[in-house]
Amino acid sequence: MSDTAKSRAAALPHLRRGGLAKGDPIPLPLTMAAIFHAPGDATGFDQYGRFSNPTWDAVEQMLAHLEDAPCVAFPSGMAAISAVFFGLLKAGDRILLPSDGYHTTRALADRFLKSFGVAYDVRPTSSFLEGGFDGYRLAFVETPANPSLDICDIAAVAEAVHRAGAVLVVDNTTMTPFGQRPLDLGADIVIAADTKAPNGHSDVLFGHVASRDADIISRVTDWRETSGAIPGPFEAWLVHRGLETLDVRFDRMCTSAEMIARQLKNHRAISGLRFPGLESDPSHNLARAQMERFGFLISFVLASEDKAEDFINNCALMQAATSFGGVHTSAERRSKRGDAVPPGFVRLSVGCEPVEELWQAIEASLDAIGG
Repeated sequence: MSDTAKSRAAALPHLRRGGLAKGDPIPLPLTMAAIFHAPGDATGFDQYGRFSNPTWDAVEQMLAHLEDAPCVAFPSGMAAISAVFFGLLKAGDRILLPSDGYHTTRALADRFLKSFGVAYDVRPTSSFLEGGFDGYRLAFVETPANPSLDICDIAAVAEAVHRAGAVLVVDNTTMTPFGQRPLDLGADIVIAADTKAPNGHSDVLFGHVASRDADIISRVTDWRETSGAIPGPFEAWLVHRGLETLDVRFDRMCTSAEMIARQLKNHRAISGLRFPGLESDPSHNLARAQMERFGFLISFVLASEDKAEDFINNCALMQAATSFGGVHTSAERRSKRGDAVPPGFVRLSVGCEPVEELWQAIEASLDAIGG
């Protein structure tokens, strides 16, 4: 971890300290309120639950601290993506999306943006630079892509996108601000599903948009307020609590994933192994250049759908579940979610279990299905 990241991590649990009066609770209080006392001119004060909430404010302060940029919180990662699309785009615009990233982003463009006159194209993450960006209003990348774990050069893409007069959005869900910093690499907007590692306990949906462009922040905030795409205060409180331990959890998950990926590389049942931290991975050199950690996601292919299901379901220290980034290790056969991957493709999310015991459980389940 860089000195800057260490400083950011150390300050994160103490952001409320400067505003505390004697006798105030140190943990964040949960403010459950739809209305607030607002006599006369209440400008600058909380007034109504669709406009603001003190619990949101605290979470957005933490996220802004991590991103080093203003943040706007949303009730899910897709709500954050929707706010960027509907807040910034207009009829006649064309956007570029990754063909191998999270499929719901493409579904949103296909089912809804098209009917509002916004066209879209797709391009693989690994070759996102090829073809240029002329004619696009917005380019959206997810790197590492979910679930393929392919990577693109954020700085090079940002330069090319800006040269074409477009806006670059980076989905940083798989990495968190401790693993990768797209705004520092030239991205205009970062979105993330804080449902994953930032919350970390798989008990809440949440998302955020971060940008250093005041107009972009104003537009997505206006979209949230007008559309009602607001996070609940209890959900915000849970994410605040999760963020306080993100540094510790993320460090352990990434460290364990590096060890497990190296063990998986040598197992006879595994093919198509992808993990950016492996020297043999096609994206390794780029990952070393632009990522602070290699992440906690690993993907690989087993011989068949049945073998993949048996591996996941029979591993004693693994949950069969969609989503990722929780304290528990989980895995999913992604073709059943509509991704264009082989039937035996597995996305593995490494959790916080002791790594030796976790590997023993994974190895036992792989051995049981055979090569």
